[in-house]
Amino acid sequence: MSRRPRVASRPASPSPAPGSGKNERRYLWPRKNTPDQIAERQAAVRALPAWQPTHNFVFEFPRPPEEFGGALEALTAHMVLPVGIVGPLRLTLGRYHVHPETGQLVEEGRATEEVYVPLAHTEGGLSASMLRGITAVFAAGGVRTHILADRMTRDSCFVFSTTEEAVAFARWVAARVPAMRAWLRDPENPLLRERVGGAARLSRHALLWEVDTHVVGASCHVLYRYTTGDAAGLNMITRNSHALNHEFILKRFPPEAGIAPQRVFLEANMGGDKKPSGLYYIAGGHGKTVLAHATLPEEILQRVLRTTADDLVALEHAGVHGSLASDMQSAAFTPASAIAAIFAATGQDLGMIGTSSMAHDVLERTPEGIHLAIRLSSLEVGTVGGGATLPYARAFLSLLGCTGPGSAYRLAQIVAAATLCLELSASAAMASAGSENFATAHLKQSGRV
Repeated sequence: MSRRPRVASRPASPSPAPGSGKNERRYLWPRKNTPDQIAERQAAVRALPAWQPTHNFVFEFPRPPEEFGGALEALTAHMVLPVGIVGPLRLTLGRYHVHPETGQLVEEGRATEEVYVPLAHTEGGLSASMLRGITAVFAAGGVRTHILADRMTRDSCFVFSTTEEAVAFARWVAARVPAMRAWLRDPENPLLRERVGGAARLSRHALLWEVDTHVVGASCHVLYRYTTGDAAGLNMITRNSHALNHEFILKRFPPEAGIAPQRVFLEANMGGDKKPSGLYYIAGGHGKTVLAHATLPEEILQRVLRTTADDLVALEHAGVHGSLASDMQSAAFTPASAIAAIFAATGQDLGMIGTSSMAHDVLERTPEGIHLAIRLSSLEVGTVGGGATLPYARAFLSLLGCTGPGSAYRLAQIVAAATLCLELSASAAMASAGSENFATAHLKQSGRV
């Protein structure tokens, strides 16, 4: 018999009061995704005074619940985001792999293709604007994309008693990076066979390449830099970094140096995950560093985008100084809109939009028109694991041809190309006389509300 969860009218104490003698459960809400616990949560929500029975359709999954439960805890309901599909987006993109010995990115070849881009969003005007940019770029020959680098970083921190101890530790770490790499890749490493919650303590797919150190005060930050195949890879690098901290460093450094850290933190906020960061905006290192660029003649600017090269140059000049005046992290127009819509459609971690949308647009005047380029320094995408396993995500990743080895590099380039098209279209609308095109487009979409 399934039990109904207790729904507290006020927050429950996290633990019994000292001396109360009560053995109160720490967690009142069922967290597992068994059929019974899903039903319990649904029943509890239905019983809440604010719930309206007309909304019970959110409990009716379009696919079996088990196809969703692997991506989150406490699965209870679903929601639908409308998806616009725009295209064809013509792009010339590269095929890449990581060199097995150096860790450097190798371009295998290039091809020109046309893809249709799924956008899951509720932002009126977004699909139409991106389509307008895609149309202009298509007429001009398409977008070209390049991936410059690929790394995922986890920043652990070792806290010592003095700065001298932290400096000694940093030197010790720097001298043992090859040994760390070998230890993680050793097929006889017993942690590869150990399981925690069904997962191996070490990931074979997260490959360590560099380890940087940063001493501040009595603390030494240790930045582990990995590649993670076609996965976004945060869970992978978390497992491997934790293992390095506790099974490699803490078992070797104290007896060798006669020094022991006072504290060890797995992540201490230099890792760059899920927030804008000057370090990763400039140097990349938390995801793929991707470039997309296109050249458009004056005739297409006027006929398709209803603007001119001079108008766009004037807008960029004003926009660059506006971003400087506000100390903005990026120099771009609206990259997060495109990235968020594609992320939602393809099952990416939406928290990573913060890092992934750090963008730098550059517009150059050419004799015939303009050259527009965008740099996404830390674009975090994956085509396996996490939300990419959801049924709708698999459908849209398949539409984009983003399945199989190397597909994460393909997805990163499509995201960058689509983002460039939205940047172009939105900028053209704003660059029109008095920004009339931009205002009119938004009035048409939202003015009736």
